[in-house]
Amino acid sequence: MSVHARSEFALALNQLCEERNISAEAVVETIKNAVLAAFRKEASALGSPIDIHLYMSEVNPETGESRIFKKIIKDEEAQEFEKGEDVTPPGFGRIAAQTAKQVILQKIREAEKQAILTDYTAKIGSLVNGLVIRFDHGNVVVDIGKSEAVMPPPEQVYAEHYRLNQRMVFYLAGIKETPRGSIVIVSRTNTGLIEALFRREIPEVQNGTVKIKNIVREPGIRTKVAVETDKKGVDPIGACVGQKGVRVQAILKELGTSERIDLVLFSENTVEYIRSALAPAKSLNIMLDEKSKTARVAAPEDQLSLAIGAKGQNAGLAGRLTGWKIDIESEEEEKQKSKKIEDVATQKKVVNKKIKGEAARKKAEKVKNPEKAEEKKEKKTAKKVKKKAKKSEK
Repeated sequence: MSVHARSEFALALNQLCEERNISAEAVVETIKNAVLAAFRKEASALGSPIDIHLYMSEVNPETGESRIFKKIIKDEEAQEFEKGEDVTPPGFGRIAAQTAKQVILQKIREAEKQAILTDYTAKIGSLVNGLVIRFDHGNVVVDIGKSEAVMPPPEQVYAEHYRLNQRMVFYLAGIKETPRGSIVIVSRTNTGLIEALFRREIPEVQNGTVKIKNIVREPGIRTKVAVETDKKGVDPIGACVGQKGVRVQAILKELGTSERIDLVLFSENTVEYIRSALAPAKSLNIMLDEKSKTARVAAPEDQLSLAIGAKGQNAGLAGRLTGWKIDIESEEEEKQKSKKIEDVATQKKVVNKKIKGEAARKKAEKVKNPEKAEEKKEKKTAKKVKKKAKKSEK
């Protein structure tokens, strides 16, 4: 084989290994196995099936030349072999070269795919721009640049209608292993999408001046974001809204639905935090039960529907945001409940007073008429004895 052929194979091998970060030994070993498989396939086609385990292949890393040898067992227990008779079929070099080429191409594809997956693994938790390219059994397949990604049904917003060639921003949720290999998973429902959009659109969130404490979401409908800051003179909600609402509007535009975002001022004071979480409802009276971690909220009649929200959504999201169970009632219902509790307490006081008065009366009577009291006692004792005697007779 010519020097040109030798250097061509060696250069290709070295270039592959350097560019794709693969060891030359791994590539050569893969070529050896592929050459053996090609040898077995050719032997079967000629009607002479072989046991591939009785043969070994050798590949010259300089020239790419491949040879097939019979195995000579050196140590059966240690699985040590050495090459024996050269059984390379005439003209097999062309097949071996073609096989080596296929292996190298396959290795290149695998290395490229692995490099892409490694790149996207480092980007998990960030935003990616994508183009909807097809639909596959409920999944939305998205072109995200170097690779394709899949958005499964749980990651899709029910209120959104995806169409071919639609460009959207997605949250890179992770890499999933499947029988067909690794796939990139993207999402439109993950709360991480909201946080990443806030970081992108709001400099104060990106640099840490404004901190996001918690996010809860009903995708496509409503989201509550609790924010705070430890910097004096900074309004965390104002920073997120932006001048004339430009910042929050940019986020809503990316969501592309009628989803609403409520900004909530975080507070260590639980009552104030719950009151802020239940906005836009106002004039709320909040009482906490620390033991059951329940907040009883009394709302004016005109604020009740706002506090509860459609299908209990506002109250539900506020509860998830604050970590408290929120029980909302109208002020009238709360007053009636309080009145009932007061009435029961009053009745108990009256009964207790009567019991104490009766006990005091009996005690006074006993002191005033000791003989009468003794007579009552004797009668009571006699009744008990008579009753006991009747039981014995039976």
